[in-house]
Amino acid sequence: MTNKKMGINTICTHIGEIKDEQFKGAVSPMYLSSSYEFLDVDVKRYPRYFNTPNQEYLSKKIAALERTESALIFSSGMAAISHMFLAFLQKGDHLVVQNTLYGGTVNFIKEEFPKYGIEYTFTNGYKVEDFEAAIQPNTKLIHIETPSNPLLTITDIKAISKLGKAKNILTSIDNTFASPVNQNPIDLGVDMVMHSATKYFGGHSDICAGAVAGSEEIIERIWNVGKNLGGSLSDMTVWMLERSMKTLGLRVKTQTKNAMKMAKWLNKHSQISKVYYPGLKSHPEYKLAKSQMTGFGAMLSFELKDDLDALEFQKQLKLIKSSMSLAGVESTMISPHLTSHALLTQEERDKVGISNQLVRFSVGIEDVKDLKSDIDQAINKISKK
Repeated sequence: MTNKKMGINTICTHIGEIKDEQFKGAVSPMYLSSSYEFLDVDVKRYPRYFNTPNQEYLSKKIAALERTESALIFSSGMAAISHMFLAFLQKGDHLVVQNTLYGGTVNFIKEEFPKYGIEYTFTNGYKVEDFEAAIQPNTKLIHIETPSNPLLTITDIKAISKLGKAKNILTSIDNTFASPVNQNPIDLGVDMVMHSATKYFGGHSDICAGAVAGSEEIIERIWNVGKNLGGSLSDMTVWMLERSMKTLGLRVKTQTKNAMKMAKWLNKHSQISKVYYPGLKSHPEYKLAKSQMTGFGAMLSFELKDDLDALEFQKQLKLIKSSMSLAGVESTMISPHLTSHALLTQEERDKVGISNQLVRFSVGIEDVKDLKSDIDQAINKISKK
């Protein structure tokens, strides 16, 4: 049976596992060696070359999930995206990048690209027309993020891919929020898919990792940068990540189901002024999201009414954690203007709609009734003050 014919839970459980030939254990053995034989071997293994046994086999699982020929894992999501950019952009090249984007990526582009002489243009929006208008003669890469962080905007993946191919420009996507459970961009024509594997791949808020998936030719170019920059991942973390990914499908499907219920409930809440979730029919790109996603994801954002203090609200939560990251089995909330987009200026945040009332909600696997109760009690406490 080929990977494409396997169900996602089967891929998560079995692809990329290392068979324990010596003791017949049920899980992959962990290889912590940093030094391997070099005589009479097919592969000269070294941690910085991304090819220790655990690194190699986990990459197979990620490639299978994203339906690509190959993949690489990195020490963080930012390591993954920076390696990807630097593999395909050099002095004099130009990047077209979506304006509704993870703040860390924005900061990397603005701070690091000038040092390399790489040019870039942030789009005015997230429609294909915005990307086409930003293309220049020296454009080599178009990068998108959909759903975006934290406003859950939806970009037409197929249209962007078609634009890239028509202009002979590579395309890449940050697929972190959707995960391969809810979206497979390669099927829609994208050339490269990256993830902050810290999030849904890890899923338990205890590791930091990143990943890029694509053709063998694309991954070879990224590897050539990677072996020089050295952003590889320790085998202990690789083993933990492979363990966690066995339940990826189960976790994300439950979280996605919960998020839909929470989004509908919040959308009717008297103290919530706006909800951002592509699964709501009121979302401007609902039909587009439905056409390119198999599920609407487990991330949403909402804005509290102006007379409520967003930070005080989060302090009053008993069950939902106020936590920096996202996508763990536990539900978390943050204020993007103080976390994911803190490196942007107030003017930049205002331009892309990141208000101080905005709260990003990573929905976990808890019972929905308990999440609703927690939000209500927190709002009631700050409403009485």
